[in-house]
Amino acid sequence: MALFSSLTPVFIAIICVLIGVIMKKTNGEKEKRDTKSKHPSRPWVDEDLKDGTDHPLEEEEWQGLEENVAHVPFTGERYSEAEMIKRSQAFYELLNKRRSVRFLSDEPVPREVIDNVIRTAGTSPSGAHTEPWTFVVVQDPYLKRKIREIVEEEEEINYKKRMGDRWVNDLKRLRTNWIKEYLDTAPYLILIFKQVYGRLPNGKKKTHYYNEISVSIACGILLAALQVRVFPGHLSLADLCLRASQNACIE
Repeated sequence: MALFSSLTPVFIAIICVLIGVIMKKTNGEKEKRDTKSKHPSRPWVDEDLKDGTDHPLEEEEWQGLEENVAHVPFTGERYSEAEMIKRSQAFYELLNKRRSVRFLSDEPVPREVIDNVIRTAGTSPSGAHTEPWTFVVVQDPYLKRKIREIVEEEEEINYKKRMGDRWVNDLKRLRTNWIKEYLDTAPYLILIFKQVYGRLPNGKKKTHYYNEISVSIACGILLAALQVRVFPGHLSLADLCLRASQNACIE
């Protein structure tokens, strides 16, 4: 009995050590699982894709908004099945001619064409109908040159540091790099700004829901409208995200 009593502290110590080892092993395995489940940080991509709706807004941000907005009646043309098939096939064939090119013509384009394709892009749907986009047309050669310099500087960093070997290797077959001569050649550049938030009449911030997705849809409609234009292969979209102001970002 005395021997058992003298060995009791030893047993307790051994049990404590075993419990500690088991808990440490369990925590280590959990940390390994958490590490594997986490994707590597890609700030040049992930930050750009954020919708930016997590910024702090004032409590009274809804003051000044109309609560009862008048309904706008919708009337659409109806076509026969044969006409729908014909029109959809023609539209597909038109858009199927679109190509992503980096050798552009400097042939002038009527400004009215540019205005019309931007108006078309502005018909895009958006979160809560906030229309979080701004289209800026640049024609001045000096400004186009400055934009090219900024784009190429950032793109060189992308190729050499940010994108990684796999991404760069995937682009080799396309023979692309950070040199963007077409930004000088194209008669117009269309810069698409994503508005992270807007302003109410009282000056307070207005949330732009799904601003990234909304602007992306508008860009898609813009590309389709550009394909419908009379003169193919003239325009270029500067697709580098640049901080332009507190609430806008170039897409």
